[in-house]
Amino acid sequence: MKGLIDTLKNIWKIEDLRSRILTTLGLLLVYRLGTMIVLPGIDPAHLGALKSQTADGVLGLLDMFSGGAFSNASIFALGIMPYISASIVIQLMGIAVPYFQRLQREGESGRRKINQITRYLTVVILILQAPGYLLNLHSTLPEAAFILKGFFFTASSVAILAAGSMFIMWLGEKITDKGIGNGISIIIMIGIIARLPFNFVAELGSRLEGQGGGLILLVLEIVILFVVFALTILLVQGTRKIPVQYAKRIVGNKQYGGVRQYIPLKVNAAGVMPIIFAQAIMFLPMAFVNYASSDSLSGVAAALSNYTGFYYNALFFVMIVLFTYFYTAITVNPTQMAEDMKKNGGFIPGIKPGKKTVDFLDTVMSRITLPGSLFLGWVAIMPAFAMLGGINSGFAQFFGGTSLLILVGVVLDTLQQIESHLLMRHYDGLMKSGRIKGKSPAGAAAY
Repeated sequence: MKGLIDTLKNIWKIEDLRSRILTTLGLLLVYRLGTMIVLPGIDPAHLGALKSQTADGVLGLLDMFSGGAFSNASIFALGIMPYISASIVIQLMGIAVPYFQRLQREGESGRRKINQITRYLTVVILILQAPGYLLNLHSTLPEAAFILKGFFFTASSVAILAAGSMFIMWLGEKITDKGIGNGISIIIMIGIIARLPFNFVAELGSRLEGQGGGLILLVLEIVILFVVFALTILLVQGTRKIPVQYAKRIVGNKQYGGVRQYIPLKVNAAGVMPIIFAQAIMFLPMAFVNYASSDSLSGVAAALSNYTGFYYNALFFVMIVLFTYFYTAITVNPTQMAEDMKKNGGFIPGIKPGKKTVDFLDTVMSRITLPGSLFLGWVAIMPAFAMLGGINSGFAQFFGGTSLLILVGVVLDTLQQIESHLLMRHYDGLMKSGRIKGKSPAGAAAY
């Protein structure tokens, strides 16, 4: 306890770090206040039906990422997900489209151009999504919920929703520049954490009921949750270090190279992207349940829409494994890594430069991706096992899935940045031994 207090004192002593943390907290407070401001023209007293609709499913996932703004009909209802979607599209186009490949190689100027294109694409996605959100409001809420109606309400709400999401994006960029951690990631994390107290209180209430199992069962759930968190940290931080030897070079009177470094290949280089891709596809059967022409098709669609059912989770698990290999293959480029090593006079001991190095890196990535993909699939279906164990659906989401991976990755990344500030000013780190490692670049791109 004394060590924790000393660490907090050291953090507070560093003026730059203190300012960054306070700036981050202030901007996050603005975000949380915005999630509670209802769209002009909607009566907040009639939002009960919308909250019931977002209890689970795809809308529940969107509500989780938006920090409850989706179910509040807030000005921030569309959240940061349109920007995330645009970033993913641009990232995938960087693999297939020569123009984006050229921008990626242009350094800082290319990165600024890519960011500008991403923002433009975000606006397009917002303009397309906002009318769909309003249409869902009209079909879900009673007529009495709409104080304003007609074209003026639709046009103003589309503009407000689009402006709200762009403002969230601006907040994220300011947190990254002036605060601590990755701003977009922290905003998503705060939205997820905001649901934790309510879900925990609901779980506590259910356990204290007559047949709920009592506090002993609740303590057991918390212990299991702690173990899952610990295993997820191992997944996020797991790496295979590939030794790289650099040849000696003498320039003038100075000697360069001649040292051994390591390439850290992540066990889970794909981050949360396989789960997001798989969930997007698994939501499709829900759309066909009411439109299936035969009883057999209706039965298949219903089976694949049951979140705790065997067929849903088995298919979900297999798709995550496949998407993990797919996303790792398009984000980790052994050929580029081998070329960069060769240009800088580096080589892997015992492996010839060129094609042999490419084959070696590809083989290593394939081998370490298998256990990573299997464990990622297990993490993704853990909420289903938690619900089958009697845990309420809201609290069960923290036992695995996208929310757990985002929480672990963002917390580790933020703590690593705080520790870097402490070490840079000759203070002890956050841990007595070892150092905190942040999340992978691929994981960062996912959120």
